[in-house]
Amino acid sequence: LMLRHAYAPGTGDPANFDVDRCETQRNLNDRGRDQSRAWGERLRAAGIEPSRMLSSQWCRCLETARLMAMGDVEPFWPLNSFFTQREDREKNLEALRDTFAALPTDGDVVVMVTHQVTITAITGRGVSSGEGWVLKLNGTREPEIVGSIPAP
Repeated sequence: LMLRHAYAPGTGDPANFDVDRCETQRNLNDRGRDQSRAWGERLRAAGIEPSRMLSSQWCRCLETARLMAMGDVEPFWPLNSFFTQREDREKNLEALRDTFAALPTDGDVVVMVTHQVTITAITGRGVSSGEGWVLKLNGTREPEIVGSIPAP
């Protein structure tokens, strides 16, 4: 499941953005926090227990993943945004595609919390805040796109 972080008002990040300082970033508001918790409830209600929770290092993604309360969250740089860091696009996508090829294809659910630009680059489709795309891993760098799940 590739999930765009929950609702964080605005677009992009401020000019003084620092990945290690949440106060310099665009962050979730109460609506986004509620969406995050609702994702966790939705997955638990469906009997889904992710084997891994991977997240972009951006605070809005980490908070989304943590509020889902589905296990330990692993910061994972290939999921980082390249909205303003366009020079990182290919490096991030190559590492992410390598990850797709290396992950087990046995049905374990891996949740990846990331950004619009990352999901659009992988799926070729748009994505709203808090929306998820289901990908079926197949041992290759190009997983099958199964469909989307709207934000709660």
